Amino acid sequence: MKAMNPIASAASTTQPLVEVCRLRRDFGNIQAVKDLSFTIERGQVVGFIGANGAGKTTTMRMMATLDVPTSGTIRIGGYDVLNHPTQVRRLIGWMPDAYGTYDHMTVIEYLDFYARAFGFRREERIRRVNEVMEFANLTELTDRAINKLSKGMAQRLCLGRTLLHDPELLILDEPAAGLDPRARIEFKHLVRLLAAEGKTLFISSHILSELGEMCDTLLFIDGGQVVHHGSSDSLLRERREDASAALLEIRLAGGEEEREKLAQWAPMQPGVSVAEATKQGVRLRLEPDTPEAQAALLRRMIQEGFGVAEYRREERKLEDAFVEILGKAETKTA
Repeated sequence: MKAMNPIASAASTTQPLVEVCRLRRDFGNIQAVKDLSFTIERGQVVGFIGANGAGKTTTMRMMATLDVPTSGTIRIGGYDVLNHPTQVRRLIGWMPDAYGTYDHMTVIEYLDFYARAFGFRREERIRRVNEVMEFANLTELTDRAINKLSKGMAQRLCLGRTLLHDPELLILDEPAAGLDPRARIEFKHLVRLLAAEGKTLFISSHILSELGEMCDTLLFIDGGQVVHHGSSDSLLRERREDASAALLEIRLAGGEEEREKLAQWAPMQPGVSVAEATKQGVRLRLEPDTPEAQAALLRRMIQEGFGVAEYRREERKLEDAFVEILGKAETKTA
């Protein structure tokens, strides 16, 4: 997508694009966001993760100037969202988790309407709408009624609307929710293209594996507070270092009888317990989690005559790390 002239911001390009400091949002007696602080550097793709009710959407709405903090500050491009909302809106593109549709309005009419609202006129408006439609793969849908679009098509249209004024920061709330596998792949491709253009993206999602693929940094919040801010690799590395037990997947060449024999034999070995039986073997939990302990267990299994067809240590997943983080946070507050 051809870039437009960048909009000047009040901050130096060496400063973080987003600065959130001690942010708080109360709804009566409920604290949706509690003392939240983080920064986002220019050009980063940040995944925003938390359980339902953790405060993700509330935080994003305040960043998008659609809600007002109870206390604390948000600065985007050097502008305070409360004192300079107009300047902030020029810098951001907001893509909510759902948007309204209009009967009898086509894709081209929808984008043209918003282009006019953004202040584009005549040839410039036509050019910009065409650029966005080409980038979001909407050209073949030009005359399609927007209330007749599939979920994936509608998400591309909403992203196209978000891109019309060429914002520096894209705030995307659950953009892949409800998409089929093909539509998710297409959306991830668009995210990669935007990242390659130097856009800064702030994306919330429950699909953690995809965020790990797309994002430079993951920001976990729970109870309205940050519980992790770093790369997915660093998170998994920390979880591996903290973990005292390894999870081993054993696939056997024999049938059910051999599997049951292994399930009975394994708990009698030092530091070994059965996590679960599988179709072709068992998953074992081994403590301590060391290469020496894993090698010794495999050696004993072979000596006992088990037909081990596959023996591997399972890599930890982001979902596992997320559950562990939430568990630790709950323990601290208990």
